[in-house]
Amino acid sequence: QVQLVESGGGLVQAGGSLRLSCAASGSIFSANFMRWHRQAPGKQRELVAAITRGGSINYADSVTGPFTISRDNAKNTVYLHMNSLKPEDTAVDYCDEDGDDQRGVNRKYWGQGTQVTVSS
Repeated sequence: QVQLVESGGGLVQAGGSLRLSCAASGSIFSANFMRWHRQAPGKQRELVAAITRGGSINYADSVTGPFTISRDNAKNTVYLHMNSLKPEDTAVDYCDEDGDDQRGVNRKYWGQGTQVTVSS
């Protein structure tokens, strides 16, 4: 089935930038949207942003910094551009894909996450 692989994380200094990528492989009958979540140490996972196949974008109210979500439908890949990173952005970032199988049953697939660490 669908596999999601995140990449682009790493250790950066405050004020730096990263571009995270999430590549989806495998088969899904009807893709609906892809999302980015993050989980900081000791905290629950929270939504960062979501983007539909048609390009509609929503950002979480709690995440209003200079982050930008985008996607390339041809490559079935979603990106998260993170600028002006702060130490509080340190987290494991996950992507997920929501879609329906050929029977109309909703499916969600999650990647393993990529670590973002921002030093002061």
